Amino acid sequence: MIDCDKAFSAEPLRAVVFDMDGLMFNTEDVYTLVGSELLRRRGKVFDMELKRAMMGLPARPSFEIMIARHHLPETPEQLIAESNCIFLEIVHRHIAPMPGLFDLLDRLEAASIPKAIATSTCRELADACLGAFALRPRFRFVLTAEDITHGKPHPEIYLKAAERLGLPPARLLVLEDSENGCRAAAAAGAFTVAVPGQHSRDHDFSTAEFRAESLADPRIAAALGLT
Repeated sequence: MIDCDKAFSAEPLRAVVFDMDGLMFNTEDVYTLVGSELLRRRGKVFDMELKRAMMGLPARPSFEIMIARHHLPETPEQLIAESNCIFLEIVHRHIAPMPGLFDLLDRLEAASIPKAIATSTCRELADACLGAFALRPRFRFVLTAEDITHGKPHPEIYLKAAERLGLPPARLLVLEDSENGCRAAAAAGAFTVAVPGQHSRDHDFSTAEFRAESLADPRIAAALGLT
């Protein structure tokens, strides 16, 4: 990680791009419940080693890992469909915003700083999460798995976000909670901040500019020139 003071002296950051799962919401907790139920139906156990391997990846490669680990007969598409059904059944009972989310959104809006979302999840699940808190109108756009060819840690989604915002990637502050997400944002050339949750605290965040304690970490506001 580079020196924060040096990073903050670079060209001003003009927009913020949020990851979603585990960064905006506690959906990693929800996905743990989903994965546990999915494997329970097959007499298998969803452990944290598998959870870590799947985090931050698009759905297909994520479920390919699950299939390989447990020698499952289903295709990734079959498991994705079943997983999505379980998620949509339980998400509204378990979803919660991560600490500092709403205050950060308010501060960005007060400063007229554009914001967007770039998530590895599919649009149906993203809409369900954002809809639970009526958050979709507060973002310029939402990029999901359907909008890209190459998932994180490939930089495509963040390069596309920069293009949609009309800014060079270096002018974006990207907030990510996973190693794969940080690798994607850093590879795109964005100012990348890791905001790990309990499921990703042991990830390698060496590609991030710094590791924040939460979305309320004052260094995020300082990087954006907010007072």
